[in-house]
Amino acid sequence: MKKNDLVTLKIEDIGKDGEGIGKADGLTLFVKDAVVGDIISAKIMKLKKNYGYARLMEIISPSKDRVEAPCRYAKSCGGCQIMELSYEKQLEFKYNKVKNNLKRIGGFSDEKLESVMEPIVGMEDPYRYRNKAQFPIGTDSEGNIITGFYAGRTHKIIPNEDCLLGAEVNKTILNEVISFMREEKITAYNEEEHTGTVRHVLTRVGNDSGQIMVCLIINADNLKSKEKLIDRLSKISGMQSISININKDKTNVILGKTTKILWGEEYITDSIYLRDTDTFERLKGAGESKTIFRISAQSFFQVNPVQTEKLYSLALDYAGLTGSETVWDLYCGIGSISLFLAKSAGKVYGVEIVPQAIENAKENALLNGYDNAEFFVGAAEDIVPGWLESPKGKPDVVVVDPPRKGLDPVCIETILGANPKRVVYVSCDSATLARDLKMFVEGGYELERVRPVDQFAHTGHVETIALIERVRNAKDFVQIGIDVEEYYRIKDEEN
Repeated sequence: MKKNDLVTLKIEDIGKDGEGIGKADGLTLFVKDAVVGDIISAKIMKLKKNYGYARLMEIISPSKDRVEAPCRYAKSCGGCQIMELSYEKQLEFKYNKVKNNLKRIGGFSDEKLESVMEPIVGMEDPYRYRNKAQFPIGTDSEGNIITGFYAGRTHKIIPNEDCLLGAEVNKTILNEVISFMREEKITAYNEEEHTGTVRHVLTRVGNDSGQIMVCLIINADNLKSKEKLIDRLSKISGMQSISININKDKTNVILGKTTKILWGEEYITDSIYLRDTDTFERLKGAGESKTIFRISAQSFFQVNPVQTEKLYSLALDYAGLTGSETVWDLYCGIGSISLFLAKSAGKVYGVEIVPQAIENAKENALLNGYDNAEFFVGAAEDIVPGWLESPKGKPDVVVVDPPRKGLDPVCIETILGANPKRVVYVSCDSATLARDLKMFVEGGYELERVRPVDQFAHTGHVETIALIERVRNAKDFVQIGIDVEEYYRIKDEEN
């Protein structure tokens, strides 16, 4: 086979990012926009030694699980990779993605996974769920200012001011920003030439509060005619915060280090409610079950508030707190999980590398009346080793919610050295989760529960929460270098 050949494929599987997988003469081909069960005609675009990539040319026979995407940009936009797959099949794909990573990378057996994996937590309505959006600003071929989302694997903007995953008010905000830019002759950023002013528009919308934040990321120190922008945006119902963020670096990183408030507060507030983990219904009694958060432009906060309530309620359930435990919350962000834990813990220590997030975490603790939560700025792998010899003492429970790259090995070694009873791992990448869980098992822990949570409907991403528990002194395992098989042999003898 060679590039540009046309082949007929039956799509039999889904790749990690939602692409369809089929075989032609034994060669595995990945095809964007194809779903399991499709029979398609595809054009080979790139060939590797054992696999290749092809472009969908024609659907000869559609899969029974194929649906018509409600968004006309679904194929061109890089955001929703699997919108043309039925939601039930999306959930099945994500459950199997987590299971396969735990098996392939983590080394867990089918029998083990059958006993510990719980059903995926899906959404009743998998649209309009994102409370945060970042819209790149650019120009089309005729020089008109446009905004939308990048096409898959490119930085070409697909014009779309009304993403079906985002808040409806985003369309109004973007129309006002672009009208302002046109009238005041403010230029859009050109990524290749590093010229122009407005790079991105960031929005946050409180799901419970209805409060709105708008931040323009600019390639300048100031925004001219900003009073006219304020006049436009401040009239939108719910507007709480208008700011600019300065990013003059030639980089793909969206936010710069400096944010200036133009109008209103530097944050919005929103609430997360505790849910019953059997039914995932909100618990009665708002005063007891509601936690209020202040969220700034640069804070990390989960983008799907409905699913976040379910995820954090599971984290509290997995932690198994009785009221006296010391808890470490690593990669704590603005303290969202920390304060859920503080309801039932003796003491919670949170650590996060973003200074503004820690400031928000401290404010959130005061806002909710918690005096048993402390927060520290720094990388977890740098901060927590010093805690072992400090008055903070060793934790009973550790909760981690790391970025996509997973835990730093130093952080894992420190947790193993601290020897907590339980570790609750919240992950946005089940591949790095599986890798890290394998290290914990080698260190004397056992995987007890795993549950995928669909935080990102219509995309290939899935959140996962896992519980591991100590079965013997983890530090001893590390020191004597016992591997996984030997660990299980010893465990069987002990039982």
